[in-house]
Order: sequence, then C-alpha cells, then structure tokens
Amino acid sequence: MEPRASRPYMPGYGIAAPEAGTGLLPWSWAAERLTASHDYWVATVCPDGRPHVMPVWAVWDGGCLWFSSSPDSRKARNLARDPRTTVTTDDPSEPVVLEAEVTRIRDEAGNAGFAERVNSKYGTDYALGFFLANATFRLAPLRAFGLTQEDFTGSPTRWEFA
Repeated sequence: MEPRASRPYMPGYGIAAPEAGTGLLPWSWAAERLTASHDYWVATVCPDGRPHVMPVWAVWDGGCLWFSSSPDSRKARNLARDPRTTVTTDDPSEPVVLEAEVTRIRDEAGNAGFAERVNSKYGTDYALGFFLANATFRLAPLRAFGLTQEDFTGSPTRWEFA
C-alpha cells in the first residue's frame, strides 16, 4: 500500500505548492534510496533526554527497514526503553528520513531472513547465531520525509502510512 504524500510544513524555507517544482516525489523514489543506501543514521533518546545518533548497516525489504546492534549498545538500550526512533539514509543531497517505533525481532525466522538480506547486500557471511546474539530491529515507518537538493523548494515530500 502506498503512503499518502503531501507537502511538509516548512515555514521560512520558501517551499513551493505541491504541484510546483518537481512536485511531490513518488514513494518509489524514497524506496530506491532506502534500498541503495549503504549506511543509515539511527537517532534514539538517552534516559536523560539527550539525543544519541549512530550509523548502522541496514536493509530495506520493501516495507520495513531492518538493522541490528549489540544488545548492550547505547542505541539498543535506548530502544528497549523507548522504541521511538528516526532513521536517515546516508546521502544528504537526496535524504530519506523515517520516523517510527521499532520492534525487536527475537525469533529465528525473522533473524534468518535479515541475515540473508544483510549478507547479500554487504557481501558478508555472518552466521544466524551472530544475529540471534545481537538485537535485531524492524522499523515499519509511520512517517517519512524526502527532498532533492537540486529542487530544494519544489521537491520536499512527506509520506504518511496508514
């Protein structure tokens, strides 16, 4: 199911109407960048309210973004306490930003699928046990944002998922 696209509210930036400039970007544009990104930046909130941002490898499976981390890492502990997160792709000239609550995946089948996709994307050979010992997270976006630097005022798009 395609998310609903609209122009985000960005006061003071001279953002054009939804039909002006490039117009609203199609979700396929965002999905291509989510698939192709090599690194992703995961933002979480520390117990004292400080932001915490770290890069991860991740895979987009067409509907969700998957990543893993040591269960004792700051980001995993933050997500265990508060699953709300923001994740961005690695290209600031064509960013895709996802907002969601993550789900920790503990079952073998979910981790096996993630291991297969990670190994295929990054040319690695991590065994299933590596992921079962780690904390694997699945992010199903609630909202997303994207724009192109080339058309900064005419491309910003917000997607909302049902």
